[in-house]
Amino acid sequence: MSDRTLRFPLGGSRAWMVWTSAVLVYILAIFHRTSLGVAGLVAADRFHISSAQLATFAMVQLAVYAAMQIPVGALLDRYGSRVLLIAGVTTMSLAQLAFAFVDSYAAGILARVFVGMGDAMVFVSVLRLVALWFPSARTPMVTQVTGFAGQLGALAAAGPLAASLDGLGWTTSFLMASGLGVVLGVVLLFVVRDSPYADRERTELKMRAVGRAVRHAWREPGTRLGLWCHFTAQFSANVFAIMWGFPFLTAGQGLSTGQASQLLALMVVTTVISSPLFGVFVTRYPYSRSTLILGVVAAIMTVWTVVLLWPGRAPIWLLIVLVMVTAVGGPGSMIGFDLARTFNPPTRIGSATGIVNVGGFVAALGTVVLIGAVLDRVSPGGPSTYTVDSFRWAMAVQYLVWFTGIAMIVRYRRRTRRHIHADETGAYDHLIPEKLRIAA
Repeated sequence: MSDRTLRFPLGGSRAWMVWTSAVLVYILAIFHRTSLGVAGLVAADRFHISSAQLATFAMVQLAVYAAMQIPVGALLDRYGSRVLLIAGVTTMSLAQLAFAFVDSYAAGILARVFVGMGDAMVFVSVLRLVALWFPSARTPMVTQVTGFAGQLGALAAAGPLAASLDGLGWTTSFLMASGLGVVLGVVLLFVVRDSPYADRERTELKMRAVGRAVRHAWREPGTRLGLWCHFTAQFSANVFAIMWGFPFLTAGQGLSTGQASQLLALMVVTTVISSPLFGVFVTRYPYSRSTLILGVVAAIMTVWTVVLLWPGRAPIWLLIVLVMVTAVGGPGSMIGFDLARTFNPPTRIGSATGIVNVGGFVAALGTVVLIGAVLDRVSPGGPSTYTVDSFRWAMAVQYLVWFTGIAMIVRYRRRTRRHIHADETGAYDHLIPEKLRIAA
């Protein structure tokens, strides 16, 4: 596209203003998403529920999030990031407002449904802004920075929210969380614009064309490779942060609330530090992205194996290693979005990103439910009866998901590379540098 169509320079000061405003909403979304992990045991007491019912809170939230990704991706290509971000932050804020006052299990579930709906609109909208407002050479790094910036929301949940629940109580804590959305909604209205381009090409897409974009994005093997990379690398960190990490560390490993909060915060710090490293790797070695994912997953599986086989409770140094290695899966999974960006034209970025984003959350959803079911089986008395052995059996269900994901990554990596080499139309010349085609 010609520079004459630009209203603002790519990667300029206005781009960073737009990105910062959108990322603040993403930080809030992560805070809302992970708040239940910190409040889980409090919620179990408040609603008088079992392990499986507690898991249902996260299950419903993640199920709604995952189910909405493809529709949200299509709507994103039609209406743009600004509209979806405003809708997302409004929905999340109203849902948390309701969650502050509900005292029944059914009402709490309904509130988490709307938290998941609002959350589903945020991340893909931010990634579309990154793709449009920054030069393609800088997109992988900005994408990684986006991912780890969002983890500040998890840090806020692990620290300030945990302290607020202890000091101010349930209602006040979630009321304050809801109020943040009002402020950020105003910022979005005044700062965020969908595109730096004057022609606003994306607003001209018709719904029929959007449907075709979703179908074409799904048929692209690179999109499905991105989905399975996201599926395999992200879910363990998500499960740990959103639902079962806090109970695992406190009830299972015998840590205090403060120690568990510090380890969850360490996960965030690790994410922040490791994210730029992934960005550098992807920029320099784009043809080895799935190989890096497989290495990350192997490392996570290895550390979990050591922890689960450790006689009795694991020592604190091993738990530190566990949370740090598990956390790396979060920024590692961002490679899936870079694959979607690489193998799809700009008009399909929203649709392809939505497809990829389904992966990690479907995996996390299934794992959260399975862990809750196993805990109810081995500790039928509820959270008060959790032991290290209870979690030893429950956390082992992660291996089913890891092995499934690894098999699918290997499958679609082969298919994607065959697809690149078999193409004779030049359709991928603008996506895959010739030197990578030769190196493959």
